[in-house]
Amino acid sequence: MAADGQAFWSPRVRALEPYVPGEQPRIAGLVKLNTNENPYPPSPAVLDAVQQAAGDALALYPDPESLQLRDAVAARHGLQADQVFVGNGSDEVLAHAFFAFFQHPGEPLLFPDVTYTFYRVYAQLYGIQPELQPVDERLRIDVPALAERASRGCAGIVLANPNAPTGIGLPLADVEALLLACPERVVLVDEAYVDFGGQSALPLVARHANLLVVQTLSKSRSLAGLRVGFACGQAHLVEALARVKNSFNSYPLDRLAQAGAAAALQDEAWFEKTRDAVVDTREGLVFALEDLGFEVLPSQANFVFARHPDHDAAQIAAGLRQRKVLVRHFRQPRIEQYLRISIGTREQCSALVAALREVLSA
Repeated sequence: MAADGQAFWSPRVRALEPYVPGEQPRIAGLVKLNTNENPYPPSPAVLDAVQQAAGDALALYPDPESLQLRDAVAARHGLQADQVFVGNGSDEVLAHAFFAFFQHPGEPLLFPDVTYTFYRVYAQLYGIQPELQPVDERLRIDVPALAERASRGCAGIVLANPNAPTGIGLPLADVEALLLACPERVVLVDEAYVDFGGQSALPLVARHANLLVVQTLSKSRSLAGLRVGFACGQAHLVEALARVKNSFNSYPLDRLAQAGAAAALQDEAWFEKTRDAVVDTREGLVFALEDLGFEVLPSQANFVFARHPDHDAAQIAAGLRQRKVLVRHFRQPRIEQYLRISIGTREQCSALVAALREVLSA
């Protein structure tokens, strides 16, 4: 019997530093503003579609190609179905993309030093060498520096736009500059939050063979619990993702997820209503935070990133939790004094502001 159970692990598993998701509490009555979920329910059409799909057909495997859902994504964005790949949340889509496109020995994968921390985990998981490009002093992605580095050779570029956790978006001209700087490698644009004010790179798909755009239905479509993400790119990129998927799990999306996601994409009115409510509440929250002395970065996402020059971020987060309000604090270099605050309902954001007044005056 091995003295150390980890002796059974492969070396790469032993070295992994897994991604740590935001807290999902089991305590009732908390104001939960820490994981960027949509505070509004999904479209009623989604619930109807899921209920209709929850019948005897659950005894059968779902469509492995998710054709109905891919058709819905394609129709929504003016694409063809063979330009769409779907997966079990955008995190799975991203994982397949890292495997499919960025394993080029001796060539580093480029992404900002302040961005979605799962990118580093994927790189470690697949033995990809990351090279982190510093954001500037305002926590904005330094596009000229990133483009110049990419022009000297790399395994590809990964870009969250709007960026997370800052919420700052880039214009399409900057995205296209990176595509042109890296023509022989894939540029992946992760648009998890684009519907809340960012500029999508999807219009660039037709003229850039190296562009892959990844989106999720978790945020603006209120489907975090259904786990549906998708990628759009020219057919050769989608084919590569499908090869990876079919070497890993041929049935990543169940019948309920496929039916519900397609219905969500087809209810434009509900999407616009709830999206606009989040954006309006975000703008009001920014004013309220600034009145309390916070410095708030410009956000095009369903969250804000803010710091208070006179108070420690970790202590603020702890004080809020004592008052049953959850926000996200990252203990990472350069951003350890910032809090990421998800946009909730007006009532939830009012509760946050009231709790902050107590914490700051304590």
